[in-house]
Amino acid sequence: MSEDQIFDVKGGSSWQLPAIVVLGLIALGGLAFGWSASSKLDGTQQQVASQLKATQQSIQQDMSSLKDRLAQDEKANTDLQGDLKVITDKLKITQGQLKKARVEAAKLNDETNQKVTALDTSVHSELATKASSDDVKTVDTKVVGVRTDLDTAREDLKMAKSEIGTLIARNHDEIDQLRRLGERDYTEFTISGKNRPQKIANVTIELKGVNQKRNQFNLAMVVEDKRFEKKNRTINEPIFFYTTGTHIPEEIVVNKVAKDSISGYVSVPKANAQGAPGATKSGN
Repeated sequence: MSEDQIFDVKGGSSWQLPAIVVLGLIALGGLAFGWSASSKLDGTQQQVASQLKATQQSIQQDMSSLKDRLAQDEKANTDLQGDLKVITDKLKITQGQLKKARVEAAKLNDETNQKVTALDTSVHSELATKASSDDVKTVDTKVVGVRTDLDTAREDLKMAKSEIGTLIARNHDEIDQLRRLGERDYTEFTISGKNRPQKIANVTIELKGVNQKRNQFNLAMVVEDKRFEKKNRTINEPIFFYTTGTHIPEEIVVNKVAKDSISGYVSVPKANAQGAPGATKSGN
């Protein structure tokens, strides 16, 4: 073997070894990089899985909360519909009572006019047929009676009427006139001092305050263990309320206010004594 050949062999061996080492280092670096990338990918996948699980749990909680709210809204809607039906039914009853009261008031007015006309006709007839002074005196007496009845009827018609047609007395004399009609019982009262409950007929009344300048008052009333408060009411303004099993309202009317005192009456229909079981409610 020549020297040139020996030199070539040695020269070739001298650069191959470093190349192999470099390649080996590169391979190790690639493996290390791949292992690091794989580890990061696994970590990222775990993070994504955790976030996805948390998101699913949050969505489930939101869905559960939404279902609960929907159920509550449905219940509230059902309750409102029930309340609306009750109010509508009560309104129908009140309208029916108002119509009936107006018809009865018109009928009473017609009957009064007919009686006055009949009495007047009878008086004139007797005046035409009676000649003696005694008969004339008797007729004069009847004329006076007719005029008295007519004046009474006119005074009755002058009384204020509530929205359901009941006559509202403004003083003791008018209360006596209403008593003579025989349709209702009237209990007069005077309450002195605030926060002192007083039993009047079948209702307990408690004075809460008075505004003399405006003729207004505040009171609390207890009907069959149920308490109601009425504020800024004026004199001669009826306060209606119902008792168990009745369809005709009872009334509280205050005719006079003074310093820490009120006077008026409680009106109870005689028909209410025969009412059937029902619910207590307060009107006005």
